[in-house]
Amino acid sequence: MGDGVFLVTGAGRGIGAATARLAAREGYRLVLAARDAAALADLAASLGGPDRVLAASCDVREFDQVADLVRRVEQEWGRLDVVFANAGTSVVTSFTTDAGAPPAEWSDMVLTNVCGPAFTARAALPALIRHGGHLVLTGSAAGRGVRPGNLYAATKWAVTGLAQAIRAECVGTGVRVTLVQPGLTDTGAIPPSRAADPKLAPEDVARAVLYAVGQPPTVDVNEILVRPVGQDAHR
Repeated sequence: MGDGVFLVTGAGRGIGAATARLAAREGYRLVLAARDAAALADLAASLGGPDRVLAASCDVREFDQVADLVRRVEQEWGRLDVVFANAGTSVVTSFTTDAGAPPAEWSDMVLTNVCGPAFTARAALPALIRHGGHLVLTGSAAGRGVRPGNLYAATKWAVTGLAQAIRAECVGTGVRVTLVQPGLTDTGAIPPSRAADPKLAPEDVARAVLYAVGQPPTVDVNEILVRPVGQDAHR
């Protein structure tokens, strides 16, 4: 899209970094956001100079930080075309045993995975409405079925509902809303119990994102579910 501006949260690794690379190849200027901006330095340098890539520290758990970043992008670059609300995290949980992370560590996951995309949407949508933009959210195949004891899956159920609620409110605005639901993806954070399962590469998911974004402005790809070949539907 020429000099369009593409903002990615959780851009430091995995799906976010892979999507940034593909978006750069498509000609977008990039806004790379992560909690630790220093972790973005190498990726930003590989994708262009400061006139093409902005790397920013942004904690999606904090609405004001996301809103400040969106304002900065519009002030400096004059537009915002795509926002990929991708930042997320996962811990293993159990409701009946001591397996996995203790409950004190669960709140960060819930805030990041649920409030994060909600805050990102609220901060970015006024700009996306002004520029006829596109909001993409990272859900999960886990947000479509029951995973015993799995709070992460419940957060992704929430993202599924969030995307539908946002899309309904955006009718008539010209903004497109896409939910991408990847199956198991090799982002470096797969639990040992699933290490041998079939996996997607981050680039597989990135191609799905760019497919949705690359459709004509009259086409709204609502949801994309993509799993690795051989993945059990209930895993």
